[in-house]
Amino acid sequence: MTDHLLETLEDGVATLTMNRPEARNALSGPMMAALAEAVPRLAADPKVRVVVLTGAGSAFCAGGDVKGFAADTGRGADGGAGPSFEQRLYSLRTGMEVSRWLHEMPKPTLAVIPGPAAGAGLSMALACDLRIAADGAKMTTAFSKVGVSGDYGGSYFLSHLVGAAKARELYFMADVITGKEAAALGIVNRSVPAEDLAQAAAELARRLAGLPTVAIGHMKKNLNTADHGSLSDVLDSEAIHMIRTMMTEDHKAASQAFVDKRAPVFQGR
Repeated sequence: MTDHLLETLEDGVATLTMNRPEARNALSGPMMAALAEAVPRLAADPKVRVVVLTGAGSAFCAGGDVKGFAADTGRGADGGAGPSFEQRLYSLRTGMEVSRWLHEMPKPTLAVIPGPAAGAGLSMALACDLRIAADGAKMTTAFSKVGVSGDYGGSYFLSHLVGAAKARELYFMADVITGKEAAALGIVNRSVPAEDLAQAAAELARRLAGLPTVAIGHMKKNLNTADHGSLSDVLDSEAIHMIRTMMTEDHKAASQAFVDKRAPVFQGR
């Protein structure tokens, strides 16, 4: 692991904190490698009921390291030929699997956005199931301002959240919007005053951790199928996952709790 990514686990809540506050948590090689290792591992860990992604200090993640882009000569460290197109493509595409894991893992994911979220940083926040932001947190796709087209799935997620026309506007113009504006557009689920963010995020994470984890995982599969599948595809998915979740301990215990007129306590199995 690296100190560019901090990891904690408490009461089923796994928190990954991007930790380069001096650079607004811009992505580094060690940070991206750590994320690529941690997210799939947490997805498979039965002790983890929810994964929270956030940034240290007053930022979420400024995206790629633009200073590093500016210094990139395309040559190797020894002055020889640098990585080929294919090598660079493989490296980037492999790292981008983080977004797929955040979107598809069988448990809820939550982005907590205290401040700037830009470029690939915003894309990773969009990959999470839910987002909560400080009212004044600044968000931008940013890519057009540095002459690149975008990565980490942002074009997919933003199109699904706000529709094709608005997604194109936000990508082409790279305008900066606040957390409050993002909430009005449906980009984040909720925005709160900055001083209330930590408590509101912790409460939301605890609530997510208390849900029937297996059922939530299958709900995600249904909802992801609904993003691109036909009605028949969704009905097939719902039928399979409904029967599967009816076989869980959580369902059986919750059914008895309903009969007994008491609140269920889910164990995530």
